[in-house]
Amino acid sequence: MRHESKASSAAQTSQVDPALFRRTMGAFATGVTVVTVDAGSAIHAMTANAFMSGSLEPPLCVISIAKRAHTHPMIRQTGRFGVNILGADQEDLALFFAGKKSLDVEARFRRFEDTPVLQDCVAHIAASVVNECDCGDHTLFVGVILHMDVSDRPPLIYHRSAFGALAAIKGERVPVPEFW
Repeated sequence: MRHESKASSAAQTSQVDPALFRRTMGAFATGVTVVTVDAGSAIHAMTANAFMSGSLEPPLCVISIAKRAHTHPMIRQTGRFGVNILGADQEDLALFFAGKKSLDVEARFRRFEDTPVLQDCVAHIAASVVNECDCGDHTLFVGVILHMDVSDRPPLIYHRSAFGALAAIKGERVPVPEFW
């Protein structure tokens, strides 16, 4: 199912400066993922930080992929994608899959539910596309989660165009409310 938005008409009325947009959005710290897809004869992967959980019941996640990205038509064609949450020590993988192919990186993959995922990441998700939503120059792909796993390693963080690591403010874990 595909949903069209009013983004194009909203863009015509917006006076937001693109540089200010990037600076403002960059103030929000995010984790770093590598989205993977089986491109038939090869595995294709790209670094992305536009990822979020979508729903607990059913278990859904959402990725935002630029329409001009090579990954975009591959996800549409296969209807599947992997999300690999990178660890604090995996900046080289983030740069490599962001297009810095000159780096000496050996990416090793495995498969969950016929979806390629990177080995040795903080977490892995294999998802099947159940919906997509037009979002300006991006598409939001909603995937039902088919498989996932997680480790206790700290994640790689991206903030104001730089990588970082997570540091706890307090030693205690914040309890997750039953419902907000």
